[in-house]
Amino acid sequence: MGSFSNIYDIKRINDYDNYIVTKHGWKRFVERGITLNMIHDAIESGEIIEYYDEDKPFPGCLILGCYNNTPIHIVLSLNDDLLFIITAYYPDLKRWEDDYRTIKE
Repeated sequence: MGSFSNIYDIKRINDYDNYIVTKHGWKRFVERGITLNMIHDAIESGEIIEYYDEDKPFPGCLILGCYNNTPIHIVLSLNDDLLFIITAYYPDLKRWEDDYRTIKE
């Protein structure tokens, strides 16, 4: 309960009915023009690039996925069969390396 080991645990339950989007998440989606369809597709194409095992109340992760060849980062937590979508954004190359997986130092 509340833990996962790989992206397949997330993809297995990647369904709109299993999403719980935080208030912060909805606000950021609107500001950034990100839709649930984009989140869904980015998770399907995605990979976990960072784990947040100590996040409360559930462990979380950062996913790098794509929607129409545009990279998207999604921060989410998993508990049982629910995906708590915390936020999503387009990674900025001023902050991220060209692979969108590594933060610039």
